[in-house]
Amino acid sequence: MRSSPSDTRSLWRATRSMAVAIAGLALLASPLAAQEPERRLLSVPYEMFTLPNGLRVILHQDRSVPQVAVNVWYHVGSAHEKPGRTGFAHLFEHLMFEGSGHVKEGEFDTLLEAAGGTNNGSTTSDRTNYYETLPSNALDLALFLESDRMGYLLDVVTPQMVDSQRDVVKNERRQSYENAPYGRAFLRLTELLYPEGHPYHWPTIGYMDDLSAATHEDVVEFFQLYYAPGNASLVIAGDIDPDEARRRVEFWFSDVAPGRTPPPVTVPAVELDNVVTERMTDRVQLPRLMLAWLTPGTFRPGDAELDVVGALLSSGKNSRLYRRLVYEMQVAQDVSATQYSSKEGSIFLIDVVARPSDLGPDESIARLRAIVDEELDRLRHEPPTEAEMTRVRNGIRASFYDAMETIAGKADQLNAYYMLTGNPDYFAEDLGRYETLAPDDIRAAVRRWLPADRRVELVVVPEEQ
Repeated sequence: MRSSPSDTRSLWRATRSMAVAIAGLALLASPLAAQEPERRLLSVPYEMFTLPNGLRVILHQDRSVPQVAVNVWYHVGSAHEKPGRTGFAHLFEHLMFEGSGHVKEGEFDTLLEAAGGTNNGSTTSDRTNYYETLPSNALDLALFLESDRMGYLLDVVTPQMVDSQRDVVKNERRQSYENAPYGRAFLRLTELLYPEGHPYHWPTIGYMDDLSAATHEDVVEFFQLYYAPGNASLVIAGDIDPDEARRRVEFWFSDVAPGRTPPPVTVPAVELDNVVTERMTDRVQLPRLMLAWLTPGTFRPGDAELDVVGALLSSGKNSRLYRRLVYEMQVAQDVSATQYSSKEGSIFLIDVVARPSDLGPDESIARLRAIVDEELDRLRHEPPTEAEMTRVRNGIRASFYDAMETIAGKADQLNAYYMLTGNPDYFAEDLGRYETLAPDDIRAAVRRWLPADRRVELVVVPEEQ
C-alpha cells in the first residue's frame, strides 16, 4: 500500500539522497527564416490539467539537459492588498522560505543546495512567484517543498516569525528605497500617477506603518484567501516524462486543501488630465528627470507599440535620446525609456540623469526636458524610419529568444502567458505583436499615449551642502 503524501513528508528528512546533475541551457526555437517578416509557427508544446483542489498544472518536456525547472505563480500581488494593510504579498515572499509543516526552518535552501539546485522568488503588483532549477532526478524534492509550504505553511507561522520577517522587510525598504540614491522617487512615482485607493497606488514593498500594524491574524487571513491551490498555477519544464510528472504532482499536492475563491481586484478608471509636477531633494550628486504616463496594460492595444517607442528612444547607442543626450551633446549621464507593463495598466517612463555641468540643477533639468520633448514631438509628426524599425525588431526578437534559452525562462513565461491570456503557449502571438507593427503605428501611439500636457514630471535635485 502506497503511503500518503503526509506520511511521506514526515519521512522525507530522514531518507533523502540526491545526485548532482550537470547544469546547462536549452534553446528550444530553431533559427527564424531570413526571408519575410517571421510568419512561421513558434510553439512550445505543453500538457495542462487541473487537480481536484483547483491547482492548474502545466508540463513542458525539454530533454536537452538532465535538468528541471519548477515554477509556481500565486495570482496575488500588491494590487490585491487593502489600504492600511499594504506589503503583505512581499512579506509572504519572505515567510515562504522560513519553513513549513514538514520542513524545518532553514532547511528549504539547504536541501535544494545539497541536491545541486537553486531557488528564489519575486513579487509584483499582479503576482508572486517561487521557482527552483535542479537536476531532473531531484524533481520530487522541489514538489515536496512547494506542496508543503502551499498546504502547511501556517503550521509554523507564529507571531514571532511574523515580527521577525516584518523587520527584515522594513530593513529592505530602508536599504532599497529610503536610503538608496533616488530611491524615494520610485516610491513617490506611483502615488503621483494613481489616486489613493487605486490598487497600483502603493509600492509593492508596502508602507512602514502598514507593516508595523500587521498582526498574525492578518497574515493568516491573507494566506488562507490567496495562497490556495485554486489561486495558483504550477509549471514543470525540462527533462521529464509528462505521465510520470503528473503522477508525482498528484502524489505531492493531492492532500493540499482547496481554499476560497478570492474576490477580483477592483480597478477604477484613471487618467491624467494635466501635468503633475513635483520637485524633491535627495542626498545625490546629479539631478534626475522622470517623465511618466499612464498607458495600456499588458497585451492590450498600444502596449507593444510603446515597447517599440522605448527601444527607439533609448535602446542602444544609436537610439534617439541616448545618441543625442549622452553622445552628441554629453548633457546626460544615462537615459532610459521603458514601458513598464502590468495587467491592469502600465507606466511609460522616460528617466534621465544629468551629467555634471556649470548649470544649476533646475536649469540642467529644463534643458533635458526640452530635448526629450523635441524628440517626442518628432515622433508625433514623423514616423520612425524603416531602418530604425528593423533595428528595434531585431533587438526585440533577440531578447525574446534569449529569455527562452533556459528551461527556467520558458517555465516562467508559460506561467505568465497562462495568467494573462489563459494560453500558456502564447509565444507566437506575443512575438507577432511586434512583427506586424508599421512606422505609422508608432507615431499614432506616441500621439495617443504620450501627450505633453498629461503626464507626471518628477524632478530630483541634490540637497544643498
